[in-house]
Amino acid sequence: MEGTLNAPDFPEGLQWLNTDRPLSLRELRGKVVLLDFWTYCCINCMHILPDLKKLERKYADALVVIGVHSAKFFTEQQTENIRQAILRYDIEHPVVNDHQMIMWQQYGVRAWPTLVLIAPSGKIVGYHAGEGVYEIFDRAIAETIKTAEAKGTLTRGALNLRMEREREARTVLRFPGKVLADERTNRLFIADSNHHRVLVVSLKDNRVEMVIGSGAPGFADGAFDQARFNNPQGMAYDPDTDALYIADTDNHAIRKANLRTRMVETLAGTGEQSRAYPPRPGKGRETALNSPWDVVLVGDTLYIAMAGSHQLWRLNLKTLQAEPHAGTGREACLDGSLRSCALAQPSGITTDGKKLYFADSEVSCIRAADIDPNGTLETLVGGDLFEFGDIDGFGRMARLQHPLGVVYVDGMLYVADTYNNKIKRVDPRTHKIETFLGTGAAGARDGDAPTFDEPGGISYAHGKLYIADTNNHLIRVADLKTKRVETLKLRGLEAAKPPALYAEPPRQMLETVAVNTPTPTLTLQLRLPQGHKLNPNARSQLRLTAEGATAKDKAELTLPIASLETTLPLQLTGDRATLNLHLLVYHCRDESEGLCYLYEQYITVPVQRGEGTDTVRVVVPVAL
Repeated sequence: MEGTLNAPDFPEGLQWLNTDRPLSLRELRGKVVLLDFWTYCCINCMHILPDLKKLERKYADALVVIGVHSAKFFTEQQTENIRQAILRYDIEHPVVNDHQMIMWQQYGVRAWPTLVLIAPSGKIVGYHAGEGVYEIFDRAIAETIKTAEAKGTLTRGALNLRMEREREARTVLRFPGKVLADERTNRLFIADSNHHRVLVVSLKDNRVEMVIGSGAPGFADGAFDQARFNNPQGMAYDPDTDALYIADTDNHAIRKANLRTRMVETLAGTGEQSRAYPPRPGKGRETALNSPWDVVLVGDTLYIAMAGSHQLWRLNLKTLQAEPHAGTGREACLDGSLRSCALAQPSGITTDGKKLYFADSEVSCIRAADIDPNGTLETLVGGDLFEFGDIDGFGRMARLQHPLGVVYVDGMLYVADTYNNKIKRVDPRTHKIETFLGTGAAGARDGDAPTFDEPGGISYAHGKLYIADTNNHLIRVADLKTKRVETLKLRGLEAAKPPALYAEPPRQMLETVAVNTPTPTLTLQLRLPQGHKLNPNARSQLRLTAEGATAKDKAELTLPIASLETTLPLQLTGDRATLNLHLLVYHCRDESEGLCYLYEQYITVPVQRGEGTDTVRVVVPVAL
């Protein structure tokens, strides 16, 4: 299977990610190449990533997928922001920043996502725009490989590329997408989205009380430590029943976490994305959903910002009937009756009890829909699909850039204007919007002139806004009166150990240490990155398992690490011993305890009686 047109090569001078060098189609001759034209705001582009991953795994020795990032929004043109999206979406193939859309024009692309298949000869095999790509390209790639093998033009063997994630430090929070503060119970719920879990935090002392989800991606009900989520986002809480409702976005499901029994159950969604158009209502787990991104509770009804189908939905919690509430499913910005209006990737939702206010991200608007199913929908502020920017003002003349979060507080709306790195305030009566917090620059500065980096979620309690500062891996707290921002310092972080998502912690075997006494001292010395300290809000620890020795009369014990040097007396029970050390080191920058890093390592130290020292010294450089 092979075309006749030569595929245009990548222009020189573009920036590449997920590879340690620029690539060229000439270099890739002999491989089947699949170009994915995408932009990281686009829900449809997100939807095909699992298909691409399946294709990459199935044809690992013959296929090279390359993401061509042709940005829609201004902020998406920046290579560092694309890098963050690669990490957030766990993309494992090379990506080139087509920020001037040169390749987009060369290939005649008209929509996101568009895939272009290129044969090992460098000829274009074909194009496809839209979702549902796996079966189409599975057949096309198999035929292309068969043709190339018959001609002798196929070169097998995987490329050796360096992923962006290999340079990332392990943080306790990873791309938190949403937050929910509850005044009645003094709790803060954090969607630790890329760790596939939800943290329950006390607002009294900022201590982690519970962790909902094992941290491994998947789709499983059960006890909190066994249940699995996939990129959970928005949440709604019912203090009367102590139930937390969770938009499990990449599982296309609505989950319920019972905080009394500490069990998770699925209320709606099959675990697979709905591809029906128009979307079909149904009951509970029999009904497929499409990327639910946020939820809000009104009485016994859960309202859902269904980003994937460009609609608002409602779920009756008594009957579990799920059905569209607003929007036809067409992606657009059309006001009018709830049945005829059109939305574009709604991603944040709040309420005053009469209306649903939501951030319609792809049209960069804040909109309002009646709760009455016979009501209407109107746009409060913002433009349209290709009308965006950073302009305060009134109504449709104002501009935002891909807002993801919104919360209603005392007659006003506070908006996470995500791609503008700002928090804005909207008066729903006058349709006036103004910048409330943020300079527009990406950063993590606290104080009176704060900076953010793509904040995605926002909530309110006790006179304060709680902000999920997604790309900073932080939760920020803003005082409504003073506008002063602080980074939340989470405590008890040892209860929320982040999973090792990509690789096991490093293991090291040290050379045998000769000791001249049966009672040597183990000395552990940590060397933190420059400008870092042990995090006082988390308990670093050393777990020692000894063979042929004891410590404090035990062969196994766990002790806290309170300083950069820890000493422990040992008692050898023979001439040879093996010390197995498991280190968990929580550290942070000197000036910022809010961003906590975790370093984990296993070290084995053989010990032998003989001429030598009285100290078994282990020096550990703690890496970022």
